[in-house]
Amino acid sequence: MKIIVGLGNPGILYRMTRHNIGFQVLDRLAKLNTIPIRTKRFKSLYGTGWIHSQQVVLAKPLTFMNRSGEAVKMAMDFFDLRMGDLVVVQDDLDLSFGRLRFKERGGDGGHQGIRSIIERMEGNRFVRLKVGIGRPPREMDPAEYVLEGFDPVEQSQLDHLLSRAAESLQVMLLEGLEKAMNQFQKRG
Repeated sequence: MKIIVGLGNPGILYRMTRHNIGFQVLDRLAKLNTIPIRTKRFKSLYGTGWIHSQQVVLAKPLTFMNRSGEAVKMAMDFFDLRMGDLVVVQDDLDLSFGRLRFKERGGDGGHQGIRSIIERMEGNRFVRLKVGIGRPPREMDPAEYVLEGFDPVEQSQLDHLLSRAAESLQVMLLEGLEKAMNQFQKRG
């Protein structure tokens, strides 16, 4: 069993913001695989099901971003999963909009949600799917930028991006991380 956690902030106010792209990718993955994310437990909204031959838990922490680790730790303990069973979908300012990058291990890169997970899990040996949201204009605070909605050009490309990200997760689960990296980390 694997647990895939999409990072975001709870509530309608944040629903369509750049920082919530992890939730949006998870929703797309759930829809493609008919896995309802409706159960509320361990400070998360989650669903369980199958992606082809792989049993999965899809979870969206209901804590705010900087406390995501609380929900992840509770879910991991409940399902008796190890660090290697965890996949986290996150937004990334350092990747141009639409780019995807898998990373295994490493630091938090300044991402508060990842920092919280590393602290609570007492380790960094989990896979992340970084979804590029691009950098803000020079005069804009990155903290404000991530909490804004997508601009019209990004909005027109968002559906394609969410589908590619969900597909990349399926390939990673079924064919391995290296195959997913080779197939999805190029521009597209």
